[in-house]
Amino acid sequence: MRGRGEKDELVIKDSSIGLVRLLFVLILFVIGIIIGLISSSHIDRYFTSQPNNFYMNYVSAAPAPSYTTGIAKTSICSTESIICKNDDCLSMESFKKPKNLTHKMTDNELFWRASLVPEKPEYPFERVPKVAFMFLTRGPIPFLPFWERFFRGQDVNKYSIYVHMNPGVQLKFPNSSVFYKRQIPSQDVKWGTVTLVDAERRLLGNALLDFSNERFVLLSESCIPIYNFPTIYKYLIGSTYSFLDSYDDPSRYGRGRYSRRMKPDIKLRDWRKGSQWFEIHRTLAVKIVSDTRYYNLFKWYCLPSCYPDEHYLPTFVNMFHGNLNANRTITYVDWSLGGPHPASFQAEDITENLMQHIRNNGTTCSYNGEKTSICFLFARKFNPNALGPLLRLPSTLLGF
Repeated sequence: MRGRGEKDELVIKDSSIGLVRLLFVLILFVIGIIIGLISSSHIDRYFTSQPNNFYMNYVSAAPAPSYTTGIAKTSICSTESIICKNDDCLSMESFKKPKNLTHKMTDNELFWRASLVPEKPEYPFERVPKVAFMFLTRGPIPFLPFWERFFRGQDVNKYSIYVHMNPGVQLKFPNSSVFYKRQIPSQDVKWGTVTLVDAERRLLGNALLDFSNERFVLLSESCIPIYNFPTIYKYLIGSTYSFLDSYDDPSRYGRGRYSRRMKPDIKLRDWRKGSQWFEIHRTLAVKIVSDTRYYNLFKWYCLPSCYPDEHYLPTFVNMFHGNLNANRTITYVDWSLGGPHPASFQAEDITENLMQHIRNNGTTCSYNGEKTSICFLFARKFNPNALGPLLRLPSTLLGF
């Protein structure tokens, strides 16, 4: 048995150990509090400093305010700003209508941008619907003086012009010309290949960047207007439908160009043919530049001797958007001679009677559900030597 002294000594030792443990725990607790406070202060400084840092970065990047006489006006997109010198900054003006046609977008980037459609139906600006005249040319525009005469004195808020030509061709239009700086970034185009469709879609994509463009007409360098601007503008803006030729041709020049490799997306019964020279509404233009699936089928399988420019849009529109289409062209061409190519109008052919015949050739068509004799607004396949006689036609006949 242990004596009383031994018991007292054990109690004292146990008490000492307990005090040491308690002090150790207290020390750890205090150290934890100190570490927590230090960490908290660092976190507070981090979070409180971030808005200031962001603000300072924003202020350093943003242009200085500009002021106009009498009215203080902060300009985020000033011409002196380094950020906005290329018109890349956000502003309503640059968004609703690019100030120039120069850009470095790829086709895919352009078509994505052009396919954007606002959900809000009301426009936040006073919108005057415009007709976009899109010229797909191989070189110079021989009838430029005739077109200048056509546009002279017309409201510039009612039309816009776009020119696509091969990159190697650079035309110098005078500052006074309506064609001045209206060339879009272009790529090489080869007849009979899908590059023609690429050029058409490229013209549509650039024209769609202007939210005021409502109607889009495709023209060649051999095209001329056969009515004056007010007549054409009223006809197109007032139309419920687009004007794109699309028909079933059972011959080897139609169905004979169909490739079975397009199945099951495009079947033979879907295959259509039509004139390349179209006029379409904005709604349909957006659908065309938004398409990838069916365009790729034509790119892969509509190879030489198929001619994608004669089949892609007629087939695509007929399959999915036929209710938007009047299913006819408004560009006159003379096929009376037969053969694979239409007749070409020479200088000696240009008379008042010819112009009257093109306008009223016995053809009737439907316009907004009613019959009309005005079926063509443009005509094509005019030889460059026809310019002089065209310019000598009286303004009383042409209306311009």
